[in-house]
Amino acid sequence: MKRVRTFSFLLLIMTSLLLAACSTSPTAAGPAEEVTLATTTSTEDSGLLDALLPVFEEQSGIKVKVVAVGTGQAIKLAEDGNADVLLVHSRPAEDEFVEKGFGINAYDVMYNQFYIVGPAEDPAGIKQLSSATEAFAQIADKKASFISRGDDSGTDKKEKSIWQEAGIAPEGDWYLSSGQGMGETLQMADEKRAYTLTDEATFLSRDLNLEVLLEGDEALFNPYGIIQVKSSQKQEAGLKLIEFFTGEQGQKLIGEFGQETYGKGLFVPDARPR
Repeated sequence: MKRVRTFSFLLLIMTSLLLAACSTSPTAAGPAEEVTLATTTSTEDSGLLDALLPVFEEQSGIKVKVVAVGTGQAIKLAEDGNADVLLVHSRPAEDEFVEKGFGINAYDVMYNQFYIVGPAEDPAGIKQLSSATEAFAQIADKKASFISRGDDSGTDKKEKSIWQEAGIAPEGDWYLSSGQGMGETLQMADEKRAYTLTDEATFLSRDLNLEVLLEGDEALFNPYGIIQVKSSQKQEAGLKLIEFFTGEQGQKLIGEFGQETYGKGLFVPDARPR
């Protein structure tokens, strides 16, 4: 009888240990590693990240936390150590970020263009122009309503550079600042029948009454860069994300994105190290 009790006791202990091991194995393995991607609103608003990140996460086992804000805010997050990877579109600001020692492993990743969009009636008469600076000058001269993002984003930086090139400091009732992302700014311009500067991908992904009134000017070229944050504690995982975006599969997915819906890709893959 004593042997039976001893055996039963040992069996109970072994069963308990086995159940404990099974129940705690996910914890023992640890949660999936996570990296923070600080990026501009256009990559999220267009749906591009929804097409790419699930593929990366499934293949790598690394989760990506996306913080989509204006380029200026995204860079500030990275400078403060609150991001592992940057995906933004303001080359001068990106170069400065790297030169100051905040970023490493910088790559061109893709590009598209900016559009100047506005109401079909085109009150400022810019549709026949070919220069962005001339278009902005004519909008200012006619005091036609213009909505600026005003949020230090890559689009906002581009807009400000065009005004500067035109020698104009825009002000007055005709010039309004939304202080919001591209999607919200486009909606505001649509409601007010106003002009605005927008990235191609966000505009094409929205159902609006606005029309593209000027495109193709070299000044409207819109390149995107991806950069590893030097202070990141997740260097290996961050580099894997960059390698995915700039590698063969990521570049293929970028090139295909939008083709089925819009008849053209919303971004042109263009990966190369800087």
